[in-house]
Amino acid sequence: MTNDQVHDPLNFMRNLWGNMGFTLPGMVAPTFDLDELDKRIKDMKAVEGWLRMNLSMLQMTIQGLEMQRTTVSTVQAMGKMATTAAKSMSPEAAAEAAAEEQATTAFSEAAMWPWQMMQQMREQMQQSAEAAVHAATADEAPADKPSRRTKK
Repeated sequence: MTNDQVHDPLNFMRNLWGNMGFTLPGMVAPTFDLDELDKRIKDMKAVEGWLRMNLSMLQMTIQGLEMQRTTVSTVQAMGKMATTAAKSMSPEAAAEAAAEEQATTAFSEAAMWPWQMMQQMREQMQQSAEAAVHAATADEAPADKPSRRTKK
C-alpha cells in the first residue's frame, strides 16, 4: 500500500463497505446508461409518491386528532355547564354560588370583557330607543289634543 491509500479515509470506507458485499451509498460511479437512469428515475418517483401519500395520511390524522380534541373539550365544557345549572336549581346552591362569586376576581373573567361590553352597549342603545319612542308618543299626544279641540 502506498502512503496515500493509508491516510485516505474514503478508501478505508470503500474497503469496509466493499467487504460487506454492497457498495457505499453515494460513492457509486455515475452511470451513462439511459436505461439505468430511467430505472432510477422511476424508482425515485415511486418513493416520492409513497412519501407524499404518507404525508397526506399524516396530515389527515393530525386534523382528525385536532377535531377530536375540540369535540372532547366542548363536551367537557357543556358537562360543566350542565352540572353548574343543576346545582344552581337546588336551594343550598345559592350559598355555594355566592362563595364562588367572591372567589373569582375581575381578571379571571377577562375573556368575557368584550362580550360584557357589547351587552352593556346593547342595553344602553335599547334604553335610548325606548326613551325616544316614549318621548315621541308623549309629543304626539299633546299635538293630537289641540287639533281635536279645534274640530269641535
